[in-house]
Amino acid sequence: MNAEAVDFVDRARQGWARSRPDLDVASIEVMGRIGRIGALASQRAGRELLPAEVTRAEFDVLCTLARGDGPMRASEVTAATMLSGASTTKNAERLVRRGLVERLPWERDGRVVLMQLTAAGEALVDSEFPRLLESDRDMLAGLSAKERVQLAGLLRKVALTVEAGR
Repeated sequence: MNAEAVDFVDRARQGWARSRPDLDVASIEVMGRIGRIGALASQRAGRELLPAEVTRAEFDVLCTLARGDGPMRASEVTAATMLSGASTTKNAERLVRRGLVERLPWERDGRVVLMQLTAAGEALVDSEFPRLLESDRDMLAGLSAKERVQLAGLLRKVALTVEAGR
């Protein structure tokens, strides 16, 4: 491993090798990088969304509503975004105040409120989502198309294992 190719995880492994050589820390080769890349990508997206004046969490709510099959219950949005219920409520309230989301009564149960995008919310997703996709492509630019497919398949396997609670 040359000095130019050393990343955050390599430095962490080197530190563990010095301080706890008895531990097998090989799993951080993958899991440490997944976490680090996720955090950095989320920060990057947050910066890119600043001009639109929405947070990453708010944008996740907007995108969930945009790809849904119609108005959604808050619990459905929570499940799709992996936000907490309280965070979904807080973000939805801010988006309603900004005119990006509207609340509707649910005909089957008056106690349940549905959410859907307004025209302004749709316009925001239509303008910002393609920009975030381009940023994602930039982050993957060092991989060939074949490598991206392989990586996606391998990460799917890890995700399925984690989602199954193993």
